Amino acid sequence: MASPRAYWKGSLKLSLVSCPVALYPASTSVEKTRFHMINKETGNRLKQQMVDAETGDIVESDQKGRGYELKKGEYVEVEKEELEAVQIESNHTIDIDSFVPRDEIDKRYLDHPYYIVPDGKAGIDAFAVIRDAMKDKDRVALARIVLTSREHVIAIEPLGKGLVGTTLRYPYELRDEGDYFDDIKSPKISKDMIELASHILDTKAAHFDPSKFKDEYENALKALVRRKASGKPVKAVGRAEKPDNVINLMDALKASLKGGSAGKRRAHTAAPRRAPARRAAKKANRSAARTRKAG
Repeated sequence: MASPRAYWKGSLKLSLVSCPVALYPASTSVEKTRFHMINKETGNRLKQQMVDAETGDIVESDQKGRGYELKKGEYVEVEKEELEAVQIESNHTIDIDSFVPRDEIDKRYLDHPYYIVPDGKAGIDAFAVIRDAMKDKDRVALARIVLTSREHVIAIEPLGKGLVGTTLRYPYELRDEGDYFDDIKSPKISKDMIELASHILDTKAAHFDPSKFKDEYENALKALVRRKASGKPVKAVGRAEKPDNVINLMDALKASLKGGSAGKRRAHTAAPRRAPARRAAKKANRSAARTRKAG
């Protein structure tokens, strides 16, 4: 297997101690099933082209540029060389600014993970010193790094023999939870219900084991492609009917505690749907009763 290509190379710096390092993406989407747009008549793959929004003309590669929209339809062009001239130290250096307790980092800020490894033999000692000092303190280093022409804050912590760095989002990138949570009602829930729910949580207690994660949709896509490629028919699967709202929450909690499958069945049937004929009959009876009362 060919060695992966480094995503970034530079120096990791802690005060006056520094060492050359390389970054490698810790995640990949290579195994994901992907589809291409094709011409259904010829079976050939389609190619996208850039088109001028006003003239409709196709724009060639040497005519493409970057522009920032000042106001609707008015752009200021920024050259590649001008962007490269915006030099900051973190272009080539991961400069550690501070160390913070791990549990103080809000998980909403976590973005993309990277493996950080020594780049060559020269800086291995310095790399090990920084890594092991962090292990002893049980803290996460916060530093700055430039990736894809953007400066990011990166949280660095030990992982085995190396380090793992996770880029963090800036506060302006996060939406305010109040915009979504403020309208949630606060109903009065009995202590018994909370205790029952807590018991259900206890019965489902486990340890984090990502090896048990199964991407059912990805597996279904692969099966679909295999069937199509072998010329076998693909049958459409009917959508599962959505369960009605559970009328008695306490009954649903008790049923869930007795057994997961039984709980699901009872929850699904707690509010059975009435047949259209039955609804029509009840409506007719109500109308007749109102007529008798009026008379």
